[in-house]
Formats: sequence, C-alpha cells, structure tokens
Amino acid sequence: MSKLGSLLDRDRVLALAGERFLERGQRYAADGRVRAIDEDDSAIAGIVSGTHDYEVRIWVEGDDLAYACDCPIGVDGTFCKHLVALAVAWLGESADRLSTKRPDPRQSRDRPRPITMADVRAYLDGQDHGTLVEMILAEADRDDRLRERLLLRTTMAAAAGAGAGQIRRAIDRAIRIGSFVDYAGAYDFARGIHDAIDLVEDLLRAGQPAVVIELSEHALRRVEQVLESVDDSDGEMGGLLERLQELHLVACRAARPDPDELAARLFAWELGDEWDVFGGAPETYAGVLGADGLVTYRRLAEAEWAKVPALGPGSGEGRPHSSRRYRVTSIMESIARAAGDVDELVAVKSRDLSGAHRFLEIAQVCLDAGREDQALDWAERGVRAFPTATDGRLRAFLAELYHRRSRPDEAMALIWAEFVEHPELARYQLLKAHADRVDAWPAWRTRALEAVRASVVDEQRAARPARNRWEGPADGSALVRIYLWEGELEPAWQEAVVLGCSDALWRELAVKRESDHPADSIPIYQREVNTLLDTKRNDGYEAAVKLLGRIRALMTRLDRQHDFAPYLASVRTAHGRKRNFTKLLDNARW
Repeated sequence: MSKLGSLLDRDRVLALAGERFLERGQRYAADGRVRAIDEDDSAIAGIVSGTHDYEVRIWVEGDDLAYACDCPIGVDGTFCKHLVALAVAWLGESADRLSTKRPDPRQSRDRPRPITMADVRAYLDGQDHGTLVEMILAEADRDDRLRERLLLRTTMAAAAGAGAGQIRRAIDRAIRIGSFVDYAGAYDFARGIHDAIDLVEDLLRAGQPAVVIELSEHALRRVEQVLESVDDSDGEMGGLLERLQELHLVACRAARPDPDELAARLFAWELGDEWDVFGGAPETYAGVLGADGLVTYRRLAEAEWAKVPALGPGSGEGRPHSSRRYRVTSIMESIARAAGDVDELVAVKSRDLSGAHRFLEIAQVCLDAGREDQALDWAERGVRAFPTATDGRLRAFLAELYHRRSRPDEAMALIWAEFVEHPELARYQLLKAHADRVDAWPAWRTRALEAVRASVVDEQRAARPARNRWEGPADGSALVRIYLWEGELEPAWQEAVVLGCSDALWRELAVKRESDHPADSIPIYQREVNTLLDTKRNDGYEAAVKLLGRIRALMTRLDRQHDFAPYLASVRTAHGRKRNFTKLLDNARW
C-alpha cells in the first residue's frame, strides 16, 4: 500500500470533511467534475470544476495528511467539497460506500480504475510528433487563451525581444473590461491576466530584465485602472498587484536601471497612488537604488514633507487626514527605516500627535530600539495629553513599563482607569493579569465586580438611552460574561435574572444549566424558537424544529411530557402559515 493509501480511506474523508461538505463532494465526484488526476506514492492532485476550475491536492506530510484547495473556503484550511470530490474519485468510492455501511467487494472489483495524469503522460509518450502537433492546434482552435500563448511564444522564439510588443498587447487584451466583473467572473478575469504575466516572466528568464521592467509597470497601471470595476472579494486582483511588484523588483535587481530615474518614477507612483503599489520603496528597493538613488528619493520626499503641517493633541479632531498626508508620512517613515535612523523616524512620527495612538507608536519605536527611558517619556506624555477616553493600548504599554520599574501602584491605576471606562470582560481580564503580578487579585476582583454592577444599576435607574444605535438598554451582560469566563455559573445566572442579559448569553446559560436545572432552560429555548421562526428562513425553521425536540426531551426529564403537546399546538397555531416549517415539523422524529 502507498503512503497516501495508508492514511486516506473512507473513514478519514468522513472525519476531515464532516457532514457539511461530504454530500456535496460525493455529488461532484459522481457528476464527473474531477479531472486531470495526477498521483505518486505520497500525493494526489487534480482539477475540480465548480463555480470555477479549482486546483486541489492531498499529500502526506510527516505522519499525517495535508491538503489544499484554491477555492475561497479551501484557502482557509477547510477540507472542502472539492477536496472530498478528489478523494472520492481517487478512492473509487461511491456515495453509499462512503457511508458507514460495509463496502461491497464485488462493486470494487467491477469498477474501473480512474484515469490519472500519469496515464495521460504515458499515452502522450506513445504518440508521434505530428499527432501531438495536430492535437495542440485543434485544442488551440477551441481555446483562445491557449492560442494566444502559442502565438506569443512563437513570436518570441523567432527573434530575441521581438515579442515585447505582442506581450504588451496581450496584457491590454487581458485587462480590457467592458462592464463590471462580478464575483462569478473575477477568477477567470484574473487568470487571463496571469497568463499574460507568465509571458513577461518568460522574458526575464530569457535575459531581458529591462523589457520586463517596462512591461510590469505597464501592467500595474492597467490593473490599477480596472480595480474598482472588479469584485475582488477573493483577493485575485490584489494578488496580481503583488506578483507584478515582485517581478518588477527582480527585474530591477537584474537590469540595474539608472538610480535617479528609477527613484523619480517610484516616488511619483508611491505619492500619487491609491493602491499602495510600491509602498515602502526606499526600503524594498534600497539595494537597487543605492546611495545616489536614495538621495534623490529623499530630496523629492522632503520637498513634499515641508508642506505637511504639524498636528498637536486635539488638532483636526473628528476630521480625517488627507490621503496625500498619509502617503507622504509613509514615505518619510520608510526613508528613516531604510537609513536605520531612529531619531529621524521619531521626528517624522511626532509631526502628528493628534491622537493617543500616535504617542504609542513613537513609544514602541523607542522601546524596539532599546531606548526604554525615551519610550516611557513618550507614553507618559500621551497619557497626560489624553487623560480620558484614551487608547487602551497606550495605558497597557505604560503600565508594563511601570511594572518593569517596580512602580506597581501607578501600573494598577492606569489599568483600573481603563476598566472603569470600559467595564467589560476584555478589560476585566487585563485587570486580573496585572493584579496577579502584584498578588492582589482578590481585592481588585471584588472592587471590579462591584463597579460593574453599580454602573448597570445606575444606568437602569436613570433609564439612560443607549450610547449608540448598536447598543441595547443597559443590562448585566458584562457581569454574566465575566462570571461565565470564571466558571461561576450560578452567579452568572443570578445576575442575568436580576439585571438581564443579551439573547446570546441567555442561550449559553440555558445550555450550561440543562443538566442540573432543566426547568430554567425550557422558557429560554421557547423564546428562541419564536425568534428562529420569525426569521422566515428555512435554516431557521430547521433549527427551531431541533430546539423543539430539545424542549420535549427536557419536559420528559421533568415528568412534564403532558405539557409538550399543548405547547406544540400553540406553536403550530402561531406559525401554521409557514408551510416549510410545518412540513419539517410533520417529519420530525422525536
């Protein structure tokens, strides 16, 4: 048995995919959507046709399986339906054999082995040259992208450099856009551009880096022009920009263009660009620009920097900074980092002290450079400039420095101020972390819980409106979350009963109290059933039916099964017009 065969079987597919993707992947395999399977002792790869053609691969890594698919779900590391389809096709398994039933050995003997790319290679090796040429030409008649690539490669082979103009036109054709490219078409649109870039890379391998510089800059401009006309939810267009920038850098390293001219082009692009192309060029291109090019870059940047006004605490409050200011600042910071000049970087950043986080950025630069005294000074200046509603990260940063210097009282005062302004679980956890360092958590815990409770009670008594449209009325959600985090279920329940809490927390409490206090969970689940049915969605109906089964089981545990029938009848009466729900209810197996 191969290495892969020893790890990949029907049980492993079930375990990796779960019920969510298993059925869809089986259907894909049954529909013949898996093609071009290539395999060796420890890996299989193929193409699965879905919304687009996706490249899928499963291989042995160490003593376990690894897998990859370039679909939107697969790139997040999920064993998606395309991976299921590849595994099913390779195993030669049918949908029923991937179930928990024992496979029928007769079916396995009768089923033909799937054709792989190794078989295709063996077949092509047996064909004569003329037959292969005719096969390629016939395919090119049906595939515009293949025909374009063949024409370009033929032109390039005819004479060195003769294909550059053709590639420019290929880039323009690939990027030409008639109307908005939606999500469904974005993948193919980007793939067409990648094909043209492949030819640019061929020029680089052919020893023409100067031509590659010109073509990659041309392609970058063209891609930028259409970015707003493409749904780039999957990041395909952003990937094109990254690839072209990398290609441009490699070509510049090989061609060594005039440093002053390159510096001027890169600076103009970085200053006027909305897409951050060539962002941080002084650092990235330092080796290409050399001392002369960096001098030119600095001279151009400082001329623009002189036009940027200084901002102190509160300056321009509530007004967004201009994009040009942001880009010039980024350029100046990049120049300082390229020169390794911490003082210059601090000077650049201190041109804008309009927010607390600006002080934090400077303090972090100083600390990273080993200048702890300077970092402390900037952090303290930031807290003094913004004593309330400041950046919580700045307070935490300064508190850490105080701990280092054996100043725990000042550290705790900062963290307490942060908690009082934001009495929530995350700040409670932060408070505990700092209080534990000085062995004083019990006292701080009591004080914190009392402060949260008093704040909620005061707001409820005053009937204060929500601070913004995303907030509901004041309730004990923060206290409930804190107690649940601590594993204190009973206090969490009591706070919810007295002060109220969010629906999500009620659901969590209901689940946690099912085993010991089932009577408490039933009314919460009943409210949740109504909420799910009010969504008027099929997935909501399915969840509601499952929850009704849960309610039935709890009532039975309490010897209240006689209460379930009238309750269910009331649900049917209230929601009887929802046909899909009643159908699910009729088919429920409780």
